[in-house]
Amino acid sequence: MEEETKVPTQEAESPSPDRAEPTLEAKIIEVIETCYDPEIPVNIYELGLIYGIDVADDGAVDIKMTLTSPACPAAGSLPPEVETKVGTVEGVSSVKVEVVWEPTWTPEKMTEAARLQLGMF
Repeated sequence: MEEETKVPTQEAESPSPDRAEPTLEAKIIEVIETCYDPEIPVNIYELGLIYGIDVADDGAVDIKMTLTSPACPAAGSLPPEVETKVGTVEGVSSVKVEVVWEPTWTPEKMTEAARLQLGMF
């Protein structure tokens, strides 16, 4: 009697939880992580300059961010860069970036990875 060899059939795989589609907020954060203060080699998200991201059901995004100081040379370029880049994310209908000064930014707002990268442990 010959043994039957079973060949696996290819069925449509359901997406595993590990491969779930990122949320709109996660996609926005990913884009923000491509924005850098020109004087600091760490992205502004890791620096702790993004204080809040509010995503409405209709895709309108409100971002509250700060700068390392009011005299930051990137004050005129970083907020528009964030607005432009976030506006390219699929699902975003509009973007408003508000620069706030309270609470004041301090190095303690940086992620541990950013502090390590800058040698501030």
